[in-house]
Amino acid sequence: MNDKEGQIAVQMARQTIDAETKEEDMGVLNAPGSFNEKRGVFVTLSTYPEHNLRGCIGYPEPIFSLAKAILLAAEGACHDPRFPSLKAKELDDIVVEVSVLTPPEEIKIADRKNLPEAVKVGVDGLIMENGPYRGLLLPQVPVEWEWNSVTFLEQTCIKAGLLPDMWLDRSTKVYKFQGEVFAESNPHGPVRRKELV
Repeated sequence: MNDKEGQIAVQMARQTIDAETKEEDMGVLNAPGSFNEKRGVFVTLSTYPEHNLRGCIGYPEPIFSLAKAILLAAEGACHDPRFPSLKAKELDDIVVEVSVLTPPEEIKIADRKNLPEAVKVGVDGLIMENGPYRGLLLPQVPVEWEWNSVTFLEQTCIKAGLLPDMWLDRSTKVYKFQGEVFAESNPHGPVRRKELV
């Protein structure tokens, strides 16, 4: 995805969020043909300038076109169940970030103790899955919290509702994916590619 497409992705998410919180018609969303490709997407809202999480919803699997996934994730981020629904009066105090993901691939490794070596902090995002328990952390999370790969695995287990060391259990499936991240530098401001490392 090039920088222009990243800029369009964030603008689409911002337009959707503005319309959702103001309960207005979204109008026309213009997207290039490449946005018809099915991709996983997350939309993250953070307070500005504190950069505290305000909402994050997405679709890790490529089940929707990129354009539709951005629209659905942006609407969902306004109503992240971990927070009160986003209000229109907050629109000038948040920044919008869009993460476009590669399809998740299961990490298959003979000795689970070697799993941390297969995870690249700043490159990989993780999904932990065990029965009905499933949790995901985006590639930027361990960078922001300065975690190593072991802590990243443990925190993804916790996100899934599992004990921190369940990544060592062979019944737990571990997937990794990569993402390209684009974000507003300030509310409604210019969009830049976010380099993680």
